[in-house]
Parts: sequence; structure tokens; C-alpha cells
Amino acid sequence: MMNNKYKYAIGFYVYFFISLSLFGVNRKPFIYGETGFPTTLDPVTTNELLTVRLTELIFNRLVKFDDKGDIVSDLAESWTFMPENMGVTFKLRKVVKFQQTKFSPKVKTKSKQPQYFTSEDVVFTFRLLVHPKTNIPNRIRFEFIKNVIAVDKHTVRFIFKRPVKNALGKLSFEILPAHMFPDRSYLLRKDPFTRRPIGTGPYQISKVTSEGEVILKRNPDYFGKKPYFPKITMKPYADRNILTQALLFEAIDLITLVDSRNVPEVDGDKRFRLIPYNALSYSFFAFNFRNQLLKKKNVRKAITMAINRQEMLNSFFHGRGKLITGPFAPGSWAYNLNVKAVGYSPNKSRALLKSLGYRKKNEQDILVKKGQPLKFNLKVPISSESESVKRIILAFQNYLHKVGIQVDISFVEWHVWKQEVFRDHDFDIVFASWAFDDSNDISSLFHSGEVGVWKNNFIKYRNRTVDGLIIESKTTVDFEKKRTINKMLHEVIAKDYPYVFLWTLTNYAAVNNNIRNVQIHPYRFFTFINQWYDVK
Repeated sequence: MMNNKYKYAIGFYVYFFISLSLFGVNRKPFIYGETGFPTTLDPVTTNELLTVRLTELIFNRLVKFDDKGDIVSDLAESWTFMPENMGVTFKLRKVVKFQQTKFSPKVKTKSKQPQYFTSEDVVFTFRLLVHPKTNIPNRIRFEFIKNVIAVDKHTVRFIFKRPVKNALGKLSFEILPAHMFPDRSYLLRKDPFTRRPIGTGPYQISKVTSEGEVILKRNPDYFGKKPYFPKITMKPYADRNILTQALLFEAIDLITLVDSRNVPEVDGDKRFRLIPYNALSYSFFAFNFRNQLLKKKNVRKAITMAINRQEMLNSFFHGRGKLITGPFAPGSWAYNLNVKAVGYSPNKSRALLKSLGYRKKNEQDILVKKGQPLKFNLKVPISSESESVKRIILAFQNYLHKVGIQVDISFVEWHVWKQEVFRDHDFDIVFASWAFDDSNDISSLFHSGEVGVWKNNFIKYRNRTVDGLIIESKTTVDFEKKRTINKMLHEVIAKDYPYVFLWTLTNYAAVNNNIRNVQIHPYRFFTFINQWYDVK
């Protein structure tokens, strides 16, 4: 008969190891897959969703959105509004540590002791965001802020230029550590911090491999609920087909976006489940206004009319989506449902091109004018070369060839594509997608003040009417007036054809059935990671 002493000891150890397992101590790292790898890892200089998802794990904000879409506290414990919504004062959490890792850049600080979050970090972050030297793609979103003041160590006040309702969502930017920038107040993409950032979030970067894997480990000093997984690894893959195969072979636990062609296969495998989410996003072809031909509205309109968008949506995405007509994401209150799309009409497209003087064709059946063929280059990042994307590109090329336009396709490495498009502006047409955090604010995409290196208005679009409507929309506090202005804005931009507006898709993440309680933020994705756990 077993001695009671040993029986209790065995019972204790069984309980102990079960407890360790429940808290993720004995579990392998949680691994998820992406196509491509991030060019930067900070939340300021990027406009890549891939990086946005990672920074959600590393950084915190003053406030955030809960799973019901309501504003809740994050680094701010509470807040009070100034009279007439002319500002807001935040009371900040105390004893919040910034991460300390061997991976983070080495800087000279006044103390080797742990660095704690204070109001000075909020002031510093805001000033960094609006600094003219900072490589930020959407600085204009903060134009309504007049000043930020550190009232005391744990109190910070934002003062607005005008009354602003619903300002909290606009103030939910990630907070950076001021002590990591002892000598300056701006951030460049080449800065060491953009590749080795630290924040206050639930995870901190442990390593970035030569293959582009980003390995994060749980932050031992995190002030909130500790996440279940001790490690998270982001693995890059060349395309979504390989990504799906990695999931099916259980080399990874999750895919953030399943290629539409692979949805039925994953859905039919009981080891995994699909999680639909309707991101505020859309796809488009964008025209570079630096090109003298594409600067002409009728050329852009002719290209738009030559493309059968519905046929592409049905053929390549099994109809899982909706055609769009303008710059706002469907589902946004700002979207104008009354704007009608320009229909597919290759005959009208040819007539427009003929009116521009393109009446003859060469031996390749391409229109020519004064001996010059009507042709453009289309640049595509290799990391986006999934079967669906490849088919879209080839269909686009084929549609335009039918009306006499030659499209030369260039597949380039992702980081090269980013530089050529956003830095050098060396392209004619690109295929891309936008995903929106604040879907009614399109100022960084279409306002002329946002033309420049690494900015979102990379096509150099300028329209005085659009500029005026954007400013009017941002300055009014009357919601119904703002809605009316944005509907006008939608109509004006739709009729100017800066993009071929394509569609918004129903997105699907795929996750191993062992991972439970998975809730997805449609834009940032990992907002609710603290609720996820593994039953394996």
C-alpha cells in the first residue's frame, strides 16, 4: 500500500504540472504565418498590416477598443473632457515598466534602472509623430491637436484647435519610450529602433532571424492580464498557397488571411476552423499622376471601363465580397451607397482612347500615337504573388490588351517594391489594398498635403475640391453634416478615377482547433490575445 506521504507528493506534482501546462509553461511556441516579412517593426513608420499586427503585441495605447467596439482604458486609467470638447485630460497608470531586452538597441540613459512609463513618454510620442522629419505615412490625422502638456508625472492633457467629438479613437496611438531617444525627437525608417523596438505590451521581441522570423516572448513585467502563450513566432512564407500547406501540415497554428482558393480545403478539414472577419478594407489599382498620360482623367477612366471587376470577383474569390465605388470602406457610415460604378464597357473605353488621338495599332495590336505605343508598367511585390493575386494581375493585363493598352508586369521583392512605390515613386500602376483603422478619415490617402516620401498619397493625387472637403469634414463637429460632406467626397473622388476601386472581401483567418477563445480585431488582429489559450 502506498505511503500517504508519497501519495500526496505525487498528487501535488500532478497538480503542479497541470497548472504549468494551463499557463503555457510547457507548451511549444504559438506560431502563425504571414506572406512576406516586415520592413520595419515599429508602429510609426509603417503602413503594413503585417507590422500593425506585430506592434499590437509589443505596444500599448492610452485607450483601446474592447470586443464590443467601446473605448476602454489601456495606459490611461481614466479621462475627463474639457468644456465644449476642446481637449481631454488623462490619468495614467502607475508602475508600468518599459520592456528590457538584450535585443533592444543600446542607448545612453541617465540610469541603468528599469524605465517606467510617465506622461513625458506621451508628450514625447506625440511630438515625434508630428515632427516633420519623422517618416510617418499619416501625420495629418493629428492636425486637430494644438498642444500636449505633461500636467504631472501621471497626468497628461491634450488641447485641441477646435471642438472635437469622439476624439478618443484618434488618440489611440502606440506610446513609445522617450528614454530610447536621448538626443532627438523624430524617427526615421533607418533608425535602429524601427527594427528593435520596445514598448510596454504583453510581448517583447526576442529575436529576428536571417530568414525573417520574428520571435516574441512574454513580457514578465506586463501590467495587464498575462497572456497564455510564453512565445509567439511569426514565420514568413513566399505566398498564400505555401502558407496554407504549412497550416495543413501543422507547421503553424494560424493564418491571418487564407487565400480564397484555399478556403474550401481548410473549411473541410476538422483539425482547423475558419474565422470570418470583415475588415474595413478594399483593393484597388492605383495610377501614378507623375506619368503624363495617367495624369489625364480620360485615360484613367478608359482603363477603369476596360476592366470587368465582377467577373474577377466571381472567378478569383468565388463571389465572397462586394464591389466598391469609392474611397471609403463599405460598412463605414461615410460610404456613399448612391454612387454608381462605371460599368464594364470595352467599346466605350476604346472610344475614349480614340478621342485622345489613339486611332492606330501596331503589330502587337497596341494603340500608338505619333509612333509611341500606349503602354504602362505594373509592379507587384513577390510576397503578394498568391494564385489569386497573380490571376488578378494577368486578367488586368488581358482586359487592357483587348482595348489596345500594353501592360508590362514586374514582380519585385517586397522590400524593393515598397521602396520603389513609396520612396522613389518609380511605377505607373500598382495593385494594392488599404485596411482602415478609422475608416472615415481618408486624408492621408487623397489630401495634397500628404504627397511625399513614404506617405500614403504615393500617387501624387491633387484636387482642390477634395482638399477642401477633407478639411471641412475634419473640422465640423456636426455628425450629420460630416456624413453629408463625406458622401460628397466619395462622389467627387469616384468621378476623378485616381484608383480603379475594386472590391472589399470577406476575410478568413484559419486556426488550429486546439487554440480556443480566439477573437479577432479586424484591423489589428491580436488585440484580444490575452484571452486565447491552447487545450492541447
